[in-house]
Amino acid sequence: MAVVDAFWSSHWDDHFTGTYQSPHVFGAYVAGSPEAPRCGDEAAAPGNAFYCPPGDFIAWDVTLMRDGHAQGDSWVYLVVAHEWAHAVQRRVSGLRAVAAELQADCLAGATLFGSDDLVFEEGDGEELAQALTALADETPWTRSEDHGDAAQRTTAFSNGGSGGVDACLPR
Repeated sequence: MAVVDAFWSSHWDDHFTGTYQSPHVFGAYVAGSPEAPRCGDEAAAPGNAFYCPPGDFIAWDVTLMRDGHAQGDSWVYLVVAHEWAHAVQRRVSGLRAVAAELQADCLAGATLFGSDDLVFEEGDGEELAQALTALADETPWTRSEDHGDAAQRTTAFSNGGSGGVDACLPR
């Protein structure tokens, strides 16, 4: 969270007008528990991470992050950066692309590869590709084609990683 927030705090003025404001972080929840967050009328789904526009917060199922982290620590960075990107999309009028989920992947790539605070370790690239593949459209909380297939997600993330935030902006 600190890495992602520091990136946007440092680079907001390079790309957007107005003042950057961090989203709230609800953090980890246990799906179905009384403490789990709600986004409007919807209960937080198991195995999911999300940005909630009405509450302006980011939350993730503890099982999703635990199981993902078992595959590699890059998983956690990817999920946080992707959900944070949805908060960025909401803050900038006209930013959100038609393929909003792929744009969030692109912005996540721009964030992680553009961060001055994150040092990639050997194998992190493979971990990120595996995470994007695992989080592609075949999940219980997505509608068909919401997030794109594994190749589309990996390409969007890579575009942001190599081209920065500008590569993610609508043309």
